[in-house]
Amino acid sequence: MEKNKQVFIRPLNEQDIEASLDMQRRNREFFEKYSMTRSDDFYTKQAQAKRIRQQKEDRSNDAGYSFGIFKKKGDELIGAISLFQILRDDLQSAFIGYFLDKDHNGKGYATEAVELIVDFAFCELKLHRIEAGVMPHNLASIRVLEKAGFHKEGIARKNVKINGKWEDHQVLAIINSGDLD
Repeated sequence: MEKNKQVFIRPLNEQDIEASLDMQRRNREFFEKYSMTRSDDFYTKQAQAKRIRQQKEDRSNDAGYSFGIFKKKGDELIGAISLFQILRDDLQSAFIGYFLDKDHNGKGYATEAVELIVDFAFCELKLHRIEAGVMPHNLASIRVLEKAGFHKEGIARKNVKINGKWEDHQVLAIINSGDLD
């Protein structure tokens, strides 16, 4: 992890269940504006434990890589970031998703976390491309991605159901500059 960063990322483990559950509960209304519908049982210790076990399994199968976003000062869990739908062979690509506790927005933490996971994806996983989809009105998230080097590619119309409604998403992507030959 780079110097002068305010955050670091690491996989969640069983010791993080309470902190993860607390963050999800406190931010439920905020997160649900931008994410797929979650059932009430998502907000239980059992569901968070199952999610962490699934993330570990995904990592071991090269299917996805999920991390908590932690403040360096105080080691506080403030968000999550992941690479998912990993495609190998001639594609070498993944999608990125992230969320940050509403009380920690606007401080550069999300941008730092995106930069860290992009570095991991390109240097460790040897991916060629990472793609993100953001609702067009979520300008803060679009700015996070652009600051981290992502470029707009177009609009995916009505491609994700959020709160029962099919939403358009701005597609952004970053290409591994070491792979351009």
